[in-house]
Amino acid sequence: MSERQFYIDPSRCIGCNACVAACSECETHAGISMIHLETIERSNSVQTTPIICMHCEEPACAAVCPADAIKRTADGVVQSSLKPRCIGCTNCVYACPFGVPKYDSQIDQMMKCDMCYDRTSVGKKPMCATVCPSQALFFGTPEELAELRHGTPVHDFKFGDKTVRTKVGIMMPAGTKTMQVRSDTLIRKTDLMEIARR
Repeated sequence: MSERQFYIDPSRCIGCNACVAACSECETHAGISMIHLETIERSNSVQTTPIICMHCEEPACAAVCPADAIKRTADGVVQSSLKPRCIGCTNCVYACPFGVPKYDSQIDQMMKCDMCYDRTSVGKKPMCATVCPSQALFFGTPEELAELRHGTPVHDFKFGDKTVRTKVGIMMPAGTKTMQVRSDTLIRKTDLMEIARR
């Protein structure tokens, strides 16, 4: 059987915030949620999507850290900053193309989703994926994913000339290989629904 992976399907998110609440229950950062929900197109829709760390193969957050506080594990999980090393410069916050790291001024440290590494490293699901009622957050093998839904998980994101490859996949219409991220283009929920129906 294949390795379990993390997938996000924004079209399934119902905005219930169960994932946010579950994340705050994780023992390694009790009381603080490392994920949040974003409204995709505020003026047109109430459609939300969970925002978790994408765990990039070449994490920009780690590359710009002057204190070498952000580490990537051998299995590709990008960790939150190490408390003894983090100097609170916020370089990582600005460098992440997905807008994931958050600076917590109370503890003077960058925090972000680490895919519940204390759980996933021993074969358990991340907290958020265990409670998501619509399976917008799914943790399982590619075979399990194929049985449950249509579409293609995308791991390559193009930001201009730069391609960022991620461990976490975003579910897109079947056959999609790369997501082109364009800051100058407005995407409406109706556009996404039309693409999904094809």
